[in-house]
Amino acid sequence: MNERSFFDSNLLVYTDDQDAPEKQRIALQLIESARLSRKGVLSTQVLQEYFVSTVRKLGVPAHVARRKVEIFSRFELVRIDTDDILAAIDLHRLHQFHFWDALIIRAALRSGCSVLFSEDLQAGRKIEGLEIVNPFKR
Repeated sequence: MNERSFFDSNLLVYTDDQDAPEKQRIALQLIESARLSRKGVLSTQVLQEYFVSTVRKLGVPAHVARRKVEIFSRFELVRIDTDDILAAIDLHRLHQFHFWDALIIRAALRSGCSVLFSEDLQAGRKIEGLEIVNPFKR
């Protein structure tokens, strides 16, 4: 991994999804590569979404998901503040992103990432030098 990369919550969720073994393998490889290169970035929003999704949708025990949040928080972490919320509103207004997606994009931009790994956003789209990449469709 050569460039700073931001991870959307769906990549973290796939690390626990045994019903999608290929996506799980890819997610685990990307996250491990980011960990080793120290070029992976997450936000507090991503950690929150990861916890809720894995516990609610995958049935991961809360204590296990909590421990993984602790581990994931060792990545560079963007803490969302009021300026981020306002900038996300502007991204929402200008580009018609859903607000929560715009907040992810804002955190990736603020942290200087050139890649945003996400299954849910518009793969191939570039916003202010940030490219959205769906790692499952390569």
